[in-house]
This record gives sequence, C-alpha cells and structure tokens, in this order.
Amino acid sequence: MAGSDENYPGVIGPGNVQGVLRGGVGKFPVATGTNRRALSNINRNIIGGPPYPCAVNKRGLSEKFAAQLANKQQQQHKPEEIKKPVLSEPISSEPEDCNIVDVEDYKSSNDFAVPMYVQHTEAMLEEIDRMDEVEMEDVEEEPIMDIDGCDKKNPLAVVEYVDDLYNFYKKAEISGCVAPNYMEQQFDINERMRGILIDWLIEVHYKFELMEETLYLTVNLIDRFLAIQPVARKKLQLVGVTAMLLACKYEEVSVPVVEDLILISDKAYSRKEVLAMEKLMVNTLQFNLSVPTPYVFMRRFLKASRDTKLELLSFFIVELCLVEYDMLKFPPSLLAAAAIYTAQCTLSGTKQWSKTNEYYTSYSEEQLR
Repeated sequence: MAGSDENYPGVIGPGNVQGVLRGGVGKFPVATGTNRRALSNINRNIIGGPPYPCAVNKRGLSEKFAAQLANKQQQQHKPEEIKKPVLSEPISSEPEDCNIVDVEDYKSSNDFAVPMYVQHTEAMLEEIDRMDEVEMEDVEEEPIMDIDGCDKKNPLAVVEYVDDLYNFYKKAEISGCVAPNYMEQQFDINERMRGILIDWLIEVHYKFELMEETLYLTVNLIDRFLAIQPVARKKLQLVGVTAMLLACKYEEVSVPVVEDLILISDKAYSRKEVLAMEKLMVNTLQFNLSVPTPYVFMRRFLKASRDTKLELLSFFIVELCLVEYDMLKFPPSLLAAAAIYTAQCTLSGTKQWSKTNEYYTSYSEEQLR
C-alpha cells in the first residue's frame, strides 16, 4: 500500500503525477532530446502503476515544473532548504544505448583511432624502410678474407710473421727507389737506351730459365747504379750483364757462369771486364742487394685473388713497367697493386677492388686510378 505524500517529501505518487500531467497539458513545454526519452520513462512508470513510489528523474522535467512542485511542498510541510535542481545522469533502468556520451569523453576514450587501411599502409612503409636499411648494411659490411688461413700448417709460409714482414717491406721500399729523373746526370745514355737494355735482359732471363725474382732485382740494381755512377754508352750492356750476375748470386740456386754471360753478349766483353764491373757495382751499392721489388708485393697481393689468368696478365703488365722509365716515380708496392687492378678491369670488364684487396695492399681504388 503506497504511503502518503507527507511521509515522502519530494516524492510524487502515481495519482498526483497523473493529475499534474492532465493539468499541464498545453501549458508546459515538453523537453526535446534526452528529456523526451526520460519523460517517456515517467509515463511508462505511471501506466504500469508500480506499488511503490518511484523517484522522478528531474532531468526529464523542465525547470518551471520543478519550481512549482517545490512551492507546493513548502506549503504542506515545514520550510526547508530548497536545492537548485541539477540535471542528473540517466537512471540505471534506462537501456545502455540511451546513455548520452559527451563528445570530449569520446575523443579521450577512443583517441581518434586511425583507420585500418592507414595503419596497414604505414606498416608496409616501415617494413620497406627496414629492408632497405638491412640491404645497405649488407652492402657496406663486405667480409675480408683470411688469405693465410690455408697455409697455417705450412712452416715455409711463416703465417705468424707474414704481416710483420710486409709491413717492414712497405717501410723499406723507399730505400730501394731511385730519383725519377736520374737520367739527367748521365751524359752519354738516355732513357730510351735503358729501355732497350732491359728488354734484352728479359729475353736473356727467359733464355737461362731464371727465377722471376732475379729479373726484378736485376733492373733494380741497374737503376740504382746508374743513379750514382756515370756510364759510357759502350759500357751500358756490361752493366746489365754484371747486374744479372749479381742477382743470380743472390736469388738463384744454380748460378750461370761468367763465360755464359759473355757468350750471350756476343763476346763484347772479357771475363776481366765483367769481374771489374762486378767489383765496382758492389762497392757503389755498398753491398745492399736485399731490397723489396715489385715481385715481392705481387706474390702477396695475388694471393687474395687466386686466379691463373689474372696472375699471368698482372705479371705481363708489371714487366712492361720495368721497361718504362716513367714508372720509376712509383713505389714497387703501388706498381704491383696497379698492375693487378688493371688486369682485373681488363678480364672482368668492370672496375672492382674488393675490401680484401684494399686491406692487404693498403691502397684504395681512388689511389690506383
């Protein structure tokens, strides 16, 4: 049984609400939007006739209607503090889809989620950038081969000391070089005669089947001697024959006899003249016959390629450098590296100089060009 209104101040029973609504038809405006939805809930409660008084959602009433209800209650009961009506949140009986969500709350809760196709496109672009970075890293990080790994069990290869040896050769090669304009001190010979002499000695070298080191040391002894001692034109061939004799004594196991060298020179000189020139050359060079030649560096640099065709072409090019007087301005290590680089460009058709070649030769591609 519903209680009286006196026991529930501020609460309106179903009958009173119906009377108010009948008297208020056409007088009170009906609120729109969410208030209309709240007003429908009130009508539903009235039609259903609940046994207990239900609280009226003040958000569904207009402010004028709320003020009239407050004045009526003041007349029936003791005066008490009247609170200003405040729009409250929807009651729990309303469906979830009837709740009103503020726009700012929606923004903060959802953070404006990016559409799926945009996220997919951005993910693809990031993956492409990552793949490009990986490819660039693969290109930049070219491995350097260990060319001495296969000779670790060979005691003659001296793998433990080979790097130190070639570092010493690089420092000592300057002592074996001559001035590129030393021919200006000669009064009876020129660079063309020097080229003819060396070209003839190459044929003699192959005629006697000598070692390759012997040829390079022979040319080095000739240049170093001519840079210090003036020589007449008719003695130039004698200087070449004697230099080959000294190189054979230093490099060869079986040394050609003096008579063989005299015979190969068409008996232009006697044995006595050959021995006298040998004594003069050794004293002029101060017995310093151990110098790094281009051959020493060729053997080391070619070990990184291990190509027979490349080796033959490289030696052919560096032998042409022996004949040319203008090549004296380059150190032996640079001549060897340039010969190999030129042979690579000739055989492959493209200019390529790997990190392994650059590491063991100490010359970049720009320096060789």
